[in-house]
Amino acid sequence: MRTSNTNESRGNIIVNKYLSFLDQHLKELLEGKVQDFLTLKQISMQLTISHQHLTDIVKKNTGRHPCYFYEEKILKEAKIMLKEKKLSSAEVAKILTYDPSNFSKFFKKRTGKSQTCNSLQQ
Repeated sequence: MRTSNTNESRGNIIVNKYLSFLDQHLKELLEGKVQDFLTLKQISMQLTISHQHLTDIVKKNTGRHPCYFYEEKILKEAKIMLKEKKLSSAEVAKILTYDPSNFSKFFKKRTGKSQTCNSLQQ
């Protein structure tokens, strides 16, 4: 039984490191310290684990793929920029290194709403 608890706590540590890394990476992107989002493979290399191990651990501990959390954090920042900072959809897309039309599709697919609708709702 001890092995199971140890594996669970290691899994939680990896998930927490991953989520913290995403927060820091997004902050650096928004501050202009980095120019592009890292891929999941690049993130796993930064965390010194394999891409597959990261994916397996995050799925096992959260029930969701690592990309889900990445996209949720991006959407959270996009919503803040649209609502609170009153930026246009195109401005938000540029800041988040998206092509505006791809960002519109991504936003609508994940939220079910266009960015315009989202920015008008308070």
